[in-house]
Amino acid sequence: MKFIGAHVSAAGGADRAVIRAHELEATAFALFTKNQRQWKAAELSEEDCEKFRSACAQYHFSPDHILPHDSYLINLGHPVTDALEKSRDAFIDEMTRCQQLGLTRLNFHPGSHLQQMDEDKCLARIAESINYALARTKGVTAVIENTAGQGSNLGFRFEHLAAIIAGVEDKSRVGVCIDTCHAFAAGYDLRTGDACRHTFTQFEHTVGFSYLRGMHLNDAKSAFNSRVDRHHSLGEGNIGKTAFAWIMADPRFNDIPMILETVEPEIWAQEIAWLKSMDPDRQAA
Repeated sequence: MKFIGAHVSAAGGADRAVIRAHELEATAFALFTKNQRQWKAAELSEEDCEKFRSACAQYHFSPDHILPHDSYLINLGHPVTDALEKSRDAFIDEMTRCQQLGLTRLNFHPGSHLQQMDEDKCLARIAESINYALARTKGVTAVIENTAGQGSNLGFRFEHLAAIIAGVEDKSRVGVCIDTCHAFAAGYDLRTGDACRHTFTQFEHTVGFSYLRGMHLNDAKSAFNSRVDRHHSLGEGNIGKTAFAWIMADPRFNDIPMILETVEPEIWAQEIAWLKSMDPDRQAA
């Protein structure tokens, strides 16, 4: 079965994100556990954590269907030592916050070389950063998100994801999240059923579905292979609805959080309902 939701606001406390997801009739959700554009945040209190865990239990959200995202400021491949250390410390803090909330995965953009080091060295540095964080935390899987490849961002090729995973020592605590908009903008076609089959055959051969820990379901305002990250509502962009119906019908995408980051929150409930209607397991139930 597919578990579908959206990246909801945690304004007012992490437990409020749970309630907002429930109001969408979601079965999964994503959130930021702190302000994503600030380095520092107040520590989570035990009361904060208990309220979140209680809300998840009340509304039947499993930790395995919740996909928190880290701060956009973090760059685990930063070429400058001081900035790299700051990013690593912030990433460990994000992992620790997930641990406190009882969550099992943390989604993050891998990093950027900033035109100051070559791709292979940067990918190795990202893997080193993940090893550094995993050694200092427990119970949380580092979930690498593919990127559109804007600027000097890495992770836009499946080979980048595979190279990072290869450098991670504890393979049980690393995975990937595939964003459909990012993949399309990076040159992986999704506009037809045949295109989807080809793209995800490449993914299987290069990375492997055993590492898939989440999906971001977004249509694209950006053009194919443009390396530009611009999300759109499902069926309103350059990907179209075929890809999302195809993904819903494929059991390889079962039992992971599938998260909308589309541009109109007011229609998320409709998009979630449509995606659910495309899931053959729900139709058979």
